[in-house]
Amino acid sequence: MNPYASLVATYARQFRDGKALPLGGFPPAANPPVGAGAPTALIFSPHPDDEGLIGNLPLRLRREAAWDVVNVAVTQGSNRARQAGRLAELQEACRYLGFGLVQTAPEGLEKVTPKCRAEDPAHWQGMVRTIAGILASHRPRAIFFPHEHDWNGTHIGTHHLVMDALATLPAGFATFLVETEYWGQMTKPNLMVEASEQDVADQVAGVSFHIGEVRRNPFHLLLPAWMQDNVRRGSELVGGQGGAAPDFGFATLYRLRAWRDGKVEEVQTGGRALSVSADPAGLFA
Repeated sequence: MNPYASLVATYARQFRDGKALPLGGFPPAANPPVGAGAPTALIFSPHPDDEGLIGNLPLRLRREAAWDVVNVAVTQGSNRARQAGRLAELQEACRYLGFGLVQTAPEGLEKVTPKCRAEDPAHWQGMVRTIAGILASHRPRAIFFPHEHDWNGTHIGTHHLVMDALATLPAGFATFLVETEYWGQMTKPNLMVEASEQDVADQVAGVSFHIGEVRRNPFHLLLPAWMQDNVRRGSELVGGQGGAAPDFGFATLYRLRAWRDGKVEEVQTGGRALSVSADPAGLFA
């Protein structure tokens, strides 16, 4: 007998059973109050639902360090008929997770793609000014945004939009850069952040509020498996090839750097694995 047959059958059964669970509609998850003067983290989300998919470290900062975490809705999707509905779902998802929410435009920005950046500079520069204004008004301690090879055109466009906006700000503007991945894997992440089972469950529940999206593709149900696979990858890419893997069940990979004096700076040598027992705010000291 194959001793792993029952294990795999359990995984398959739980995924099937998960499709019958309710989508959204839950009361807000427990979070501490945000104190006056708390550091701010901005999540530049290419689409509604990205705030939950990559939200492990932002959620830990919100819960463990009482940071003010604000999701910036860069777009509200490309389907104009769904933009109002996606905004409503996003509002409820952010309320559940304890994140603030900023809109970039009443229906979100349009044409956030490398093609627009190359072929329509006037439109692109208008969007750059919008993002720069959000950065200047919030003065975040850290920002989360996709890395430059995150496959999806809007994800890649969001990367360049944020970087172009940073380049327009005064030289004294400084923040930590946390690049994220979802559709395309980073070749050189330098940070693996462990997630607790409770936090993963709340991320799954948060993504489930995006009902129109998860009905066509159950991103929420696949999130735990993705975060398990991140442990596999991170053990080698962050920890070093051939090294011992940390005893993490779930994790998310990021690339942590900083923006200072008008340019990107490295802030750590080698990779770092942050366990659930470590202070996430210590990354941004």
